[in-house]
Amino acid sequence: MYISAEQLQTFLPWPQLVEALRDIFIADVIAPVRHHHFIDVPNEPQATLLLMPAWIEGKYLGVKQVSVFPGNNAKGKPGLTSLYTLSSGASGETLAQMDGNVLTGLRTAAASALASSYLSRPDSRTMLMVGAGRMGRNLIPAHCSVRPIETIYVWDRSAQNCASLVADLLEQGMDARVVEDTDLATVAGQVDLISCATMATEPVIRGEWLAPGTHVDLVGSFTPTMREVDDSAMQRAAVFVDTRAGALVETGDLILPIQSGAFSPEQIQAELTELCGAQHSGRNQLADPEQAITLFKSVGDSREDLAAAILAYETATAE
Repeated sequence: MYISAEQLQTFLPWPQLVEALRDIFIADVIAPVRHHHFIDVPNEPQATLLLMPAWIEGKYLGVKQVSVFPGNNAKGKPGLTSLYTLSSGASGETLAQMDGNVLTGLRTAAASALASSYLSRPDSRTMLMVGAGRMGRNLIPAHCSVRPIETIYVWDRSAQNCASLVADLLEQGMDARVVEDTDLATVAGQVDLISCATMATEPVIRGEWLAPGTHVDLVGSFTPTMREVDDSAMQRAAVFVDTRAGALVETGDLILPIQSGAFSPEQIQAELTELCGAQHSGRNQLADPEQAITLFKSVGDSREDLAAAILAYETATAE
C-alpha cells in the first residue's frame, strides 16, 4: 500500500496525531540513533543519506529514508526527498510506504503541540508564528488544536511569504495579522505563545522581549550553527526538549549557549518521555506556573515518525 501526501493530510488529523505521539513516548519502543551516510556525487556537492529506524517488538517496524542532495537546487529539483516504510514487526513484510516529507512535517508540528499541552498556559489565546514556510503552516493548526488560540500574528523575513500565509489564514476564518519588522519585539512581548520555524543562524527572538507566562516553541534550528533565540531567552526560560540525546548534539539553540557558559545541560527540565510519562508535570511543576516562561526545543525523533505512520496505516486499512 502507498499512502500519498494528500491521504496523509486526511489520515492524520491533529487531535488524533497528538494523542498518538503522547502514547508512543510512553510505549516500549526501540529507537536507535539515526544513521548518517555520505555519498559522493560526480561533479556535484556531496550528498547525505539519513536512516531513522524505530520498532515496537512483535508489532511494527518503521524506517525513514531521507536523501539530501544539495546539488539539486541548481537544477530546480528538491534538495531533500524522503520515504517512510512501515513493516510488520512480527514477519518483516512491508505493510505500507508513504511520503516522508509530509509525514515529517505533520509529526513535527504535532510534537510541538504535544509539548504545548504541558508547557503553555491553558488559556493561551494569542500566538506569534515566526516563519511563514511549510512548517509554519503546520504549526499554527497544530497549536490551535490544543489551545484556544484566537489571534495569530505572523512574521517572516520575506514579506511576500508572510502576506501569503496571513491571507490564507484569513480565508479560513482565522484572525491573522502581519507583523512588520519594527513591531516584532512588541508583539513577541504581548503574545501567550511563540512558535519559531526558520532557517536562522542568528537569534530572531530575544529573551528581553519575553513576557512572564509566555511559552516558546523552537523548531527551526537543526544544526549546531543554527539558532532562533539568544542566551537570555535560554536563561530566563524553563527549558524542555523532545530528547536530550538529540537536542544536546544537534541544535545551536543549546550547543552555543552551553559552549559560552550561559546554559548547562543540567538546566534542561525534562524531555517528552518524562512529560508524557508523568515524571514531570510541565508548567504545573514550576515554582510559579502562571508567571514562568517555558521553552520547548525539538530536533525530531524516530518514534514520532513511527507513531504517525502507524496511525496513517491503521486509518487507511480501517477505511
